[in-house]
Amino acid sequence: MNFEIDFDAILDWAMEFGPKLLLSIVILIIGFWAVKRVGRLVNRSLNRAKVSPEISTFLGSMLDISLKFIILLIAAGVIGFQISSLVAILAAAGFAVGLALQGFLGNFASGITIVFFKPYKVGDWVEISDKFGQVESIQIFNTTLITPGQKTLIIPNGQVTDGIITNFSTRGHIHLELQVSIPYEESFPKVKPLILDALRSIPKILNDPEPIVGIEQFDTHNIILSVRPFIKPDDYWDVTFKAYSAIKKIFHENGIKVAYSEGIELGKIGN
Repeated sequence: MNFEIDFDAILDWAMEFGPKLLLSIVILIIGFWAVKRVGRLVNRSLNRAKVSPEISTFLGSMLDISLKFIILLIAAGVIGFQISSLVAILAAAGFAVGLALQGFLGNFASGITIVFFKPYKVGDWVEISDKFGQVESIQIFNTTLITPGQKTLIIPNGQVTDGIITNFSTRGHIHLELQVSIPYEESFPKVKPLILDALRSIPKILNDPEPIVGIEQFDTHNIILSVRPFIKPDDYWDVTFKAYSAIKKIFHENGIKVAYSEGIELGKIGN
């Protein structure tokens, strides 16, 4: 079989559609650049108007997506697509995709709920889906937390509104959940005030509410004590390290022994 290339037809096609394609590419490049600049101007305006960060971030994301979608439609129209037909096709496709991506749309709806009902705001310390951290940003589809260990957690907004939200910043303090072990023969009434004295030596631990020290459980070789001082959320790791150091020091100064797990030994039980 012989194939002949019709260079005239290719040239005619290139002359007809080439400029349109080139123009659509230029529109996309300039349009996306302009959207970026508009987004910055809008963010500055919202900041000057002292709009809360979570609302300004949400509105900025909405504006960015909407403008980019309009630019894509304009570029498609320049190439030769019928915009009305394209919109109808996109609407039909959007309906089908929406059914398949109900969770995605649910995150969007949850994002709107979070922004306007404000169960938390940027900077708050919260616990969401058993994850603890400080709210860094509230986006259209997710919320970003920074944990005390500087890990970034991206939680879908749908999980936020479907679960329990614990906002520690509304009360202004949280309690640390520390554990200290003592042997069975040691006296708890003796150890408890020592631990409380150690906690009082740390300035960032709050006196109101007062720290809590109690027996949490009986282990195979130890009595596990729960030590719960109250602190401001921003002091989480600093106080954690200082509390353990202060407790170890006061145990050393008062001859408090610890139990080791090697072997099995029967011992006395203190009061």
